[in-house]
Amino acid sequence: MDQSARYADLSLKEEDLIAGGKHILCAYKMKPKAGYGYLEAAAHFAAESSTGTNVEVCTTDEFTKGVDALVYHIDEATEEMRIAYPIDLFDRNVIDGRMMIVSFLTLTIGNNQGMGDIEYAKMYDFYMPRRAIELFDGPAVDISNLWRILGRPVVDGGYIAGTIIKPKLGLRPEPFAQAAYQFWLGGDFIKNDEPQGNQVFAPMKKVMPLVYDAMKRAMDETGEAKIFSANITADDHAEMIARGEYILETFGPDADKVAFLVDGYVGGPGMVTTARRYFSRQYLHYHRAGHGAVTSPSSKRGYTAYVLAKMSRLQGASGIHVGTMGYGKMEGDKDDRAIAYIIERDEYQGPAYYQKWYGMKPTTPIISGGMNALRLPGFFENLGHGNVINTAGGGSYGHIDSPAAGAKSLRQAYECWKAGADPIQWAKEHKEFARAFESFPNDADKLFPGWREKLGVHK
Repeated sequence: MDQSARYADLSLKEEDLIAGGKHILCAYKMKPKAGYGYLEAAAHFAAESSTGTNVEVCTTDEFTKGVDALVYHIDEATEEMRIAYPIDLFDRNVIDGRMMIVSFLTLTIGNNQGMGDIEYAKMYDFYMPRRAIELFDGPAVDISNLWRILGRPVVDGGYIAGTIIKPKLGLRPEPFAQAAYQFWLGGDFIKNDEPQGNQVFAPMKKVMPLVYDAMKRAMDETGEAKIFSANITADDHAEMIARGEYILETFGPDADKVAFLVDGYVGGPGMVTTARRYFSRQYLHYHRAGHGAVTSPSSKRGYTAYVLAKMSRLQGASGIHVGTMGYGKMEGDKDDRAIAYIIERDEYQGPAYYQKWYGMKPTTPIISGGMNALRLPGFFENLGHGNVINTAGGGSYGHIDSPAAGAKSLRQAYECWKAGADPIQWAKEHKEFARAFESFPNDADKLFPGWREKLGVHK
């Protein structure tokens, strides 16, 4: 059934829709299956995303037609499709009238992803009007809270050197806590890796008291505050709350130094919102394990990593992993810095839409995946700043001297970039950074040819 007469209006102008403030706009790359017209398939997509059915029904009235999603722009040559969704279409909370990402996803990438006339459709950007921004939670805590705890300026407080306890699974409580202590002697921030929680060989109620003891000893020895991001991911909201409450009780007077990590992609928006609302004073660390199933450039369905990051800010994530922009081991390239910019700035021109956040707190870019001190200067140069959390597992525990030396080398790499110094010259004056060259010789050979002769290192 051709629904283009009802669910498409190509006379609509995007600037008018934005000025009106009553629509959420979504941009997709869409391809119909062979034998279907582009506009016809696009209109069917919009219909399935809103008020449509596959047949005419007697219950449709004029009001219903007033909340139809409308295709307002197509370009078959570039596979471009844009749809305007009336804001009133989206579900609201009974308890407080707020909007929810669950409803946004249900409509914009719901049943339409499996329709028989669509080869693929992938959302690559969306636009939220001011009223929608006002109706999402947004972050309660941001990186400025961590900077304050760490004794840094609360504006441009700079790089937070972090790590992930490695191996990601298999350590019992005592070696886990010892590994944390060794890193904290030089670094700032430790996170559970995403599978770590309450394994039978490392029960949370045995691990957490030991981690807190390690934190206290490291703080006493260094005179610096430390931060731990604890994984409270669970299927059940009551289990998440029980984990969070136990951890806060365990850390007691230092509970402000605890962040909560949630696997927001596999766990879903309900998990993120549970953490955001129930533990609104803790830094909410959004880990995106599994996201590549839909966000990878090789995937033609779902949505992009840019869209995922943008949604995380609406939900209230204090920080989200954004990849390494081609500088680490994860898939990505330099232009992925846009993923960081959309969550940390108050307004930004995305791939399709110029988004204003109207004062919503920022979400911190968290950099993770194969990073070490040698890769960081180039990363910072590409991003243009160092106001990030970097969790370097191998980059810390793979340092030739110690995890603490690895942590210090990360900090020195940031200071090298900030000073605009030549890394080889910087290494001559900073031992831990210099030893990173010997710790990661393959990276050193690739990034700094001739480093052995320049630093007087012999095989």
